[in-house]
Amino acid sequence: MYFFLGNLFCLETYYTSTILPKVLASLQTRDRTISFSGCITQFYMFGSLASTECLLLSVMSYDRYLAICKPLHYAAFMNGRFCLQLTACSWVSGFLAPLPTMLLISQLTFCSPSEVDHFFCDLSPIIKLACSDTFMLEMYAFVLCSILTLPPFLLTLVSYVSIITTILKIPSTTRRQKAFSTCSSHLIVVTIFYGTLVIVYLLSDSDALRDLNKMFSVFYGVLTQLVNLLIYSLRNKKVKEALRKKALDFFVFCKK
Repeated sequence: MYFFLGNLFCLETYYTSTILPKVLASLQTRDRTISFSGCITQFYMFGSLASTECLLLSVMSYDRYLAICKPLHYAAFMNGRFCLQLTACSWVSGFLAPLPTMLLISQLTFCSPSEVDHFFCDLSPIIKLACSDTFMLEMYAFVLCSILTLPPFLLTLVSYVSIITTILKIPSTTRRQKAFSTCSSHLIVVTIFYGTLVIVYLLSDSDALRDLNKMFSVFYGVLTQLVNLLIYSLRNKKVKEALRKKALDFFVFCKK
């Protein structure tokens, strides 16, 4: 579990680094320009890391399934080599999947003014700037998003149905609570991440939904990473003790 969490946190550090530095610089300097190559690079890195996270979250759900539903076989199945293979496949597949999209975008011609109606270079606002036919690009993007979100989400859903069924059969209340605490944090993260991705990329991109999509982009692009950090770290007893100590010190300081 901690091996996969380490990969997840590394991924999310890179993930937010593709968006936030440029956004913060734009807010400070009021310079909202970005070069075409910079925009395409930002889109590729963001898309690759989002794809990798989809795959990695499904791998983590499978890991939780084996740990709770097949505990006696867990050590044999989830050995070090298999964990490395799963994470390597997630990273490599995530970075290879958006390459055809990049090729199709590079063949487009763009109209003026080239103003991206978003806070970062996402696919939908880039397509809206194109003067040439974007049908092939939109079809490939839809198929790719469907493959990278729906199967991993269904795998996660099936894993958690099996996990919950197994947990409910445990006679001991203490063991049930421990099993639920092991997987509940991951389930919360998965629900937020996949839910916002499906809304933004698979639902209709109408004018009425455009501002709402921007808000959801903030959820899966920035807030999910912060939530992940809080959810996973607050399960650690040492972190909880440190927070309680700091809160007590602050209360004592305020009373003085």
